[in-house]
Amino acid sequence: MPVLFPLLAVLIWAANTVVSKAAATVFDPAAISFYRWLVAALVLTPFCLLPLWRQRRALIPHLPRFAVLSLLGMVLYQCLAYYAAHSTSATNMGVICALIPLLGLLLSGLVFGQRVGPSAMLGVALSLGGVLYLLGQGNPASLLASGVNLGDGLILIGSTAYALYGLLLKRWAPPFGPWLNLYMQVLLAVAMLTPLALSADSLAIPPQGVGLVLFAGIASSVLAAYFWMRGIARLGSQRTAIFMNLLPLFTALIASATLGEAIHAYHWLGGGLILLGVSLTQGAFGTVLRRMQAG
Repeated sequence: MPVLFPLLAVLIWAANTVVSKAAATVFDPAAISFYRWLVAALVLTPFCLLPLWRQRRALIPHLPRFAVLSLLGMVLYQCLAYYAAHSTSATNMGVICALIPLLGLLLSGLVFGQRVGPSAMLGVALSLGGVLYLLGQGNPASLLASGVNLGDGLILIGSTAYALYGLLLKRWAPPFGPWLNLYMQVLLAVAMLTPLALSADSLAIPPQGVGLVLFAGIASSVLAAYFWMRGIARLGSQRTAIFMNLLPLFTALIASATLGEAIHAYHWLGGGLILLGVSLTQGAFGTVLRRMQAG
């Protein structure tokens, strides 16, 4: 069944959000950020090194764009998630990540001057209300007094970076195929994260951290990417993107079962408003991406 591909990808990414939270008590965030992409690079190298070598001359002019994509999608988004996990819940992280399509729509208007229609604006307003309700834990007015939780703020910044990553990836469309495009970004992420890793308090991998690193580096970075690409190939990008709406639900259920995180009423209401808003904007976002790619 083609729907299993995006479903499995989203399930893995939801589990990885919980893994990020679990890793907060085991690793320095700089260390696991580095190890995640190092493991992914080691897994991909036997399959991608020879194609990279054959196309090395063609790849060189694209290196600056690959570097920007790697910085946004792998260094900022994933690294900030590990830092965010120290001060927010996996459930909150999953709900905020559901904003990525909406953030992409906003950025397409602000950065690339794309028009945003009335239904999309309604979606933005609903999702913004959901975010404020979630971050205020059911009392948005409390944000004026206490501000946004550091972890929630970091994952919001990371989600914004990933939304811009999605826009630029569509706009630039590197012509080397999905696996070589991914491999180039992974290699650059390892290079960028090396100085940060050297600043970590400890680079040791404790026994209880081995599984966390392998899951992040193999399941989340390679397997989920494969399932997602297969989903796009079988269902199309628009139908596949809809499955991302399941991310907060899967994350909340896994976090509740494995970490004992409580799911409160404000999670359901705030998350529901966010997903309703995202569903209204998703069609508009797809139209924007097609226009940008055509342009």
